[in-house]
Parts: sequence; C-alpha cells; structure tokens
Amino acid sequence: MRNFVREKKIYCGDKYMEVDLYSLSEYQLERKKGKRSKKKYMTLPKQEKMNDKNARRKFVQLAEANFGQDDIFLSLTYKDKYLPKSYDEAQKEITNYIRRLKTRMKAQGVEEELKYIIVTSMRKPRGKDEGVRYHHHLLLSCGLDRDTVEDCWRRPRRKGQEKGDLIGYPDSKRIQEDINTGILGLANYMAKHTSYKRKWTCSQNLERPFERTNDHKYSRKKLIKFALDPFDIDRWEKIYPGWTITDKDMGIEARYNDFTGWAIYLKMRRKPEKIE
Repeated sequence: MRNFVREKKIYCGDKYMEVDLYSLSEYQLERKKGKRSKKKYMTLPKQEKMNDKNARRKFVQLAEANFGQDDIFLSLTYKDKYLPKSYDEAQKEITNYIRRLKTRMKAQGVEEELKYIIVTSMRKPRGKDEGVRYHHHLLLSCGLDRDTVEDCWRRPRRKGQEKGDLIGYPDSKRIQEDINTGILGLANYMAKHTSYKRKWTCSQNLERPFERTNDHKYSRKKLIKFALDPFDIDRWEKIYPGWTITDKDMGIEARYNDFTGWAIYLKMRRKPEKIE
C-alpha cells in the first residue's frame, strides 16, 4: 500500500491561512491523486462547548476570517445586583445589548453591517454561598467608537435619569496585528480557558473559511525532511510566496505519530503589499 502526502490549505479571509501536511494511504484518498480539489467550506464547531481541540481550532479560523485590525475586542461583566441567575438570563442580556448596538449604528448613520462573535463564560463558584458568575467576551465589527460600544452596556433609562444604569464593567480595545493582541491571540484566549464553561454565538453574516487539498505537491521523503527541520521560515516563504509564518514559536508545529508518521502544521499571514 502506497502513502501519499496531502497538503490542506485552510483559507481564513484574505490575510490568514493554515496549512496542514500529513500522510494518507491510497484507501484514504477521496479522489485521484493529482486533481485539485474544489472549495470545501468549513462547518461551524458546536456552539454548546469548546473543550475539543478541533472545535477550538475552527473557532479561531472563523475569527480570523472575519475580524482584524481596528475591530473591537470587548469584555462585559456584571454588577452583583444585575448578575444573571441562569445562562438563559445572561443570553437575554447580551441579546438586548446587540439590539442596542444596532440602534446606535442606525442613529449614527453607520452603513457597515454588524458582525460579532460572543463567548459567554460561566465561572464556577468557589464557595457554596457564591452563585455562578457570568461574563461575555466579544469580537465586534460595527463602525462605532469604543466609548459608544461600552456605553451600550446599560439598562433602559428610567424616568428622571439621563442615562440608564451600567449593567457592569465594559472594557474594550482596538485589535492590533500582534501575536497576543491580534485575532490569533484573542481568539485563542476566548476559546481555550477550560476552567470555565463556555458557550458561544455569532452573527449569521460571518464569512466561512474554506479549504483546498492537493496530493501531488509533496513527497513522503520531503515531508520527513521538512519535519526534522521545520523552523526554516525562508523555506516556507519560498514554497508559499506572499505569505509568512505568523510566529516562529506558535506558527509552526511538527508532530510524529507511530501510525501515520510525520505531520506539519503551519499558521501563515499574508505579507503586506510593498508600496513603490
């Protein structure tokens, strides 16, 4: 039985791509070797939980495909008197918040379409008398400034009030192209904290990542050679012109399995266009 090496490119928007290189047997090939595959769009990971490594990876890819420089990362907490008593209550609060964002966008004449990913975390109580504490992390693309985004985390205005009460403590920042404060770092942060129970939702207008596979670009001999010396960034930039590794430590992984052999996983970002 012969083995082939599959190259799987996962395109997440225009600026981020992941590349998987791994061995396949003849029986595992879904089509004739040498044909380029059609686009295959990613299915969304289950929204009930993110304690599976593959689900977390898909979550990060979805975030990379839809958010980037100057979008907003927002954290929302609750004051004790407004703390939800259940997950459904927390979801009702965050749904109302999204509704208020849309109202502000309309009032300010923002034509940009609202896009969001929301992760709701349920922190386990430390003591018997302490209830579950909820908070939310959001990735937002909305065309509003940070002050307005934070100001929407309020209850409706009561009679005699200039503004409604703050529900909790909003904290926002603009996303930068950085390994920690960029989408890659923030999405990993939102997805991986297993000490909390986490559920997530998203707007229906998000662009889905897609993949293409190729079974003739690499030989098994070349895969092994590259896996034994995976951190040659110049080599990867030559193989994938216009792209570079996101980070030497986090952007390259070579893994060996007794049954399938070597596999290589690359995280790549498109190089900025040169201005002449």
